[in-house]
Amino acid sequence: MSIRLHNHLAQSLFLVALAASAGTLACSGNAAQNVQAHAPAGMPVKVQEAHATPVNDATEYVATLKSRDSAVIMPQVEGQVTKILVRSGESVTAGAALMDIDPLKQQATVKSQESSRAAQLANLNWTKQQYERAQGLYSAGVVSKQDLDQAKSAMDAAQAQVDSLDAQVSEQQVQLHYYKVVAPWSGIVGDIPVRVGDRVTSATQLTTVDKPGSLEVYVYVPIEHSAQLKMNLPVQVLDSDGNVMANSRISFISPQVDNSTQTVLAKARIANSNDALRQSQFIRARIVWGTHENPEVPILAVSRLAGQYFAFVAEPQNGGSYVARQKALKIGQTVGNDYEVQDGIKPGDKVIVSGTQFLLDGAPVIPQG
Repeated sequence: MSIRLHNHLAQSLFLVALAASAGTLACSGNAAQNVQAHAPAGMPVKVQEAHATPVNDATEYVATLKSRDSAVIMPQVEGQVTKILVRSGESVTAGAALMDIDPLKQQATVKSQESSRAAQLANLNWTKQQYERAQGLYSAGVVSKQDLDQAKSAMDAAQAQVDSLDAQVSEQQVQLHYYKVVAPWSGIVGDIPVRVGDRVTSATQLTTVDKPGSLEVYVYVPIEHSAQLKMNLPVQVLDSDGNVMANSRISFISPQVDNSTQTVLAKARIANSNDALRQSQFIRARIVWGTHENPEVPILAVSRLAGQYFAFVAEPQNGGSYVARQKALKIGQTVGNDYEVQDGIKPGDKVIVSGTQFLLDGAPVIPQG
């Protein structure tokens, strides 16, 4: 009797426990459904579709501006500067006097040569008279043919001496003109490093005279890139902010390599109508080797960790939902406010450009924009 009662009690307790367990499972299932029903679909994020954009294959170099219409003025004679007739920055016309070098010594040389010429000219006149007299005497049979020939020879020698002195006087007079330094063409006077009283030689730079107008960009390209150099390749002159100031094309490529720098000289002409650039100015020059197409992404959408660049992409899932996927990027050039992406993102990808600091790889997102 007691055994039956005990079994009956155990069965009753098992049924109660089973019912409680079923009720608990039912409540748990309903709670999960409610949580799933009220859970957010994802974080709203702004996206921008990556498009393939033409990108220049270019290299920047430090270049020098030079003018083919700039003359370095050096004296052709030695002496002391006695007058400086212009100021730096002054406009001059062709042939205008720039400065004087003391001509006294040269003037004395010219005077000496002219005196020697005058003396020799007098001697020439005397030999002519002697020859004419010898001709008359020879005709009368008074002197021999030998005497006539000697008179003719003396006259010819005197004439040769006069001709030689004429040339020497002319040379010294031309040399005298070099003591007045003049402008070779119209232009603007540059810096004048000499002062009145300085002694100058033919190796002393007195000043420069620059014609306003076009300049040439001198770009020294490392020899490893020399095979890519071609005539008419685009060249861009950049300011300190990277903005293009002038466009040109390569017009000269040196056939030789500079031994000291192992570079090849390339030149390009540029207009300088507004005088924004100056002779001998250092600038940044970009040679454009060609173009290719790669997607670009905003700089603000890219993060960097341990030297590696990353960006998030809204990746579509089954059912029309999206999740954030972190992509490792290979970055190329900076183009304005964008990075060129050489690998990691392809055209058509939806690049997340907002809220990236709150995202994790695989997090659900709602693309916008």
